[in-house]
Amino acid sequence: MLKNKVMGCKGASLALAGMMVLGAAGAQAQGLGNSPYSRIGLGDFNANTGGVRQMGMGGVGLAAPNNVNVNELNPALLYYTGRTTFEAGFNGQYKTVKNATASNRSGNGNLGYLALSVPLSTKWGAAVGLKPLSTVDYESNILQDVTGTSAATVLKQYKGTGAISEAYLGQGFRITKALTLGFTASYVFGTVDETTGTTVIINNSMAALERSVERQHVRYSDFGFRAGAHYRQKLGKALNMNLGGVYSFGYNLNGQQTNTQEREDATSGAQLIPATTLSNTRGSSYVPALTQVGVSFDNDKNWSLNLDVAQQQWSKFRSINATGPALANTLRFGLGGEFTPDPGSVEHYFQRVSYRGGINLAQMPYQPSGKTLYDRSVSWGFGFPLPTATALDATTISLAFTYGMRGNTDVLNSTLGTSNVQESYIRGQLGITLNNRWFIKRRLQ
Repeated sequence: MLKNKVMGCKGASLALAGMMVLGAAGAQAQGLGNSPYSRIGLGDFNANTGGVRQMGMGGVGLAAPNNVNVNELNPALLYYTGRTTFEAGFNGQYKTVKNATASNRSGNGNLGYLALSVPLSTKWGAAVGLKPLSTVDYESNILQDVTGTSAATVLKQYKGTGAISEAYLGQGFRITKALTLGFTASYVFGTVDETTGTTVIINNSMAALERSVERQHVRYSDFGFRAGAHYRQKLGKALNMNLGGVYSFGYNLNGQQTNTQEREDATSGAQLIPATTLSNTRGSSYVPALTQVGVSFDNDKNWSLNLDVAQQQWSKFRSINATGPALANTLRFGLGGEFTPDPGSVEHYFQRVSYRGGINLAQMPYQPSGKTLYDRSVSWGFGFPLPTATALDATTISLAFTYGMRGNTDVLNSTLGTSNVQESYIRGQLGITLNNRWFIKRRLQ
């Protein structure tokens, strides 16, 4: 029977792999709105915060086992996979970006993640999936005076797009009655394109404007590893305590960097001078280790309360081109939970709905003028089981929302008029979870 289960899982994995290729192309084609902070380091980094269930609880759930959603946040929780589970998440975001003098609004949406988990035996569960690791999406224009003359100004245009994703295989094992361990291996890949355009504007000149453009293209690919543990202890007749921990190992993310330069018409964008390759080199960026711990309490029926803490060593980050400001280590705290009034209710549908909420406070790795910036947010979400659910087959539609603010608009230099950047955002995620019991042994009547 176990042999049949492995063969079935392999077929599903190959099918998902094709979907992941399509998903990766879509996810890397666009970000979730202009974010100047994604210009630094590897971009907006996803510090292993899970899927739609975790988002609705403030990004927590390291120690919260679940038999409906995919438990990829902590691979040790994959042991609790009761049925073959496929899950897909779709993201949307609308944000306002502002500094001390100006503001901008933007928004977008994309495919968030794909995941498939399978119970391989009574003590072993596994999952494959695709999820984002970081996103680069920014665009800014800066008008500067030319030193020594008032007859010309320089327009600097900065733009970056791209994403880094990870396709992973995770496994979770039951070691003792209370202890489970897990391990995840990921293939990390993606591309990032950054452009710097320079246009010299001569006052009262009728000549066509030309723009010098420098482009940097980096293609990343490498492997990453993550280990997890979970311990569950009964404290009373209707109370359980869970402890969870995940350690994502630091690694060198290899990349191929190509720098080119060209000249184009500033108005039409038509190329005037063909691109010239300035350099084509290989290098690596160091992705720092991430440590996460969590504690959870539940009654093994309809509620759970969770607290997670994460620390990442961004002070050890190294860019492939060795440029950019030094980064600082970060801490993140999340508190959240979920409540389902009556999971077995027949007459009242909304008694079967899961209600989630949470708060999150995180340090950002950027410290302008030596001051730490913060990302503060509040989250809420719902899990709607479809009425057609049976013991063999079930579908759940989940919604999660986050409202937050990161950074501030403190003035850094009053003479130059520079200040920090503040982002106010509302994020939404739609999750679709399909549960099905595979590999049922047929019995002859």
